[in-house]
Amino acid sequence: MAAVSGSLSYFLPAAWIAYQASGQNVVVPTPSPTSLLFSPTPSPSPAPVQSGAFTVLLLGSDDDSKFLGDHFLTQSMILVRVIPATKQVIMVSIPRDLWVPLSSGGSYKIDGAYSYGGAGEAIATVEQNFGVHIDYYIWVGLLGLIRVIDAIGGVDVVTSNPVLDDYYPLDINSNTPYGYSRIAVLGGPQHLDGVHALQYVRSRHNDLQSDFGRSRRQQQVLLAIREKAKQLSPEDLPALAQAIGGELKTNISIGQVGSMLPLAASFDNPSSIQQIVLASPYTRGGAPDESLYADWGLILPLVHRYFP
Repeated sequence: MAAVSGSLSYFLPAAWIAYQASGQNVVVPTPSPTSLLFSPTPSPSPAPVQSGAFTVLLLGSDDDSKFLGDHFLTQSMILVRVIPATKQVIMVSIPRDLWVPLSSGGSYKIDGAYSYGGAGEAIATVEQNFGVHIDYYIWVGLLGLIRVIDAIGGVDVVTSNPVLDDYYPLDINSNTPYGYSRIAVLGGPQHLDGVHALQYVRSRHNDLQSDFGRSRRQQQVLLAIREKAKQLSPEDLPALAQAIGGELKTNISIGQVGSMLPLAASFDNPSSIQQIVLASPYTRGGAPDESLYADWGLILPLVHRYFP
């Protein structure tokens, strides 16, 4: 348990997990025969299994009033591997526009997997296509991210490029969810509250790196949340849980969070954090619905170097 707690301790970027006191069981569906037919083959050199290491799938969704029930698209999908023995963390951002076979059948953009079957379908689709095993998941909505960041007093980032967007969705606390607003997050050192941090990670217009630039911004803010979360104690968890409200889902219990908090500070070497974005040559355009094709011959050896 100590080794597992050590690996979980990194995930106080996921002060997100504080919300679920009992955790949520997720049923991962069995891939259909049709989708298995089109799945990429596993890498011949899988990553070794390290004691206490584990893999989390982080999911971020637009969950405003444009969507019904739990049928959300995942605007952000990040695979994270934590290896406590070597204090390594590997983060792989999965492009939301990646064209893949879903676990339940048919081929679509990977961001649609959650809308077809919730966290179970998203997990199964990622496991099937990337040939990895996912131990835990964390899903957070728009207001959840705002509330978490505000609850920890904001985050500090150095924005390498300003975010200027004339078409940012006006869909939070608004009667016009299909409207737009103009937003700006200036370049340089910034202290961001929840609203401005969300704008920074969510905007996808006027970025020369397109959606891959947004993936890098998401990883940057995730690390900034983790840095602030190092200051938390078990006594802070009830207030965090209340602040987050119903904007988070996970299968990690609040008891696990409390047990791992004292170990969080041990992951303090920035050079041990590896950030991967699957831009060219790992992906290319031309797929249906303006989506991306994956070059599995390049992606799988890279992913299996770190993820079993």
